[in-house]
Amino acid sequence: MAKPTWNPPNWISAPVWSALYLGMAVAAWLVWRQAGFRGATWLLVLFGVQLVLNVLWSCLFFGLQSPGVAFVEVLVLWAVIAATMVAFWLRSTVAGVLFVPYLAWVTFASVLNFTIWRLNA
Repeated sequence: MAKPTWNPPNWISAPVWSALYLGMAVAAWLVWRQAGFRGATWLLVLFGVQLVLNVLWSCLFFGLQSPGVAFVEVLVLWAVIAATMVAFWLRSTVAGVLFVPYLAWVTFASVLNFTIWRLNA
């Protein structure tokens, strides 16, 4: 696949995603710790949905090499991440703030996904 010149190097992926997943895990833990599973059921379900969508995007983009379909899916992922961030923020400011870098990275990834799609159309 053709990629733009501003595509990040491959080595950056592992440390960035490690930090993002750590932040997401801490955020979910903060929400769970404050309310338990019963008190935070819908928040934790929302968290799980965005994780599933995250994996689905990887399957579509890397596995199926379908950047057009992956772009549509990443827009849904972005919306669910934003909803999770806001919902977490309302329960715990720190939990919400921990989602900001994740949303920023997925915003960048969305633009990159779109660009790769257009370059390879």
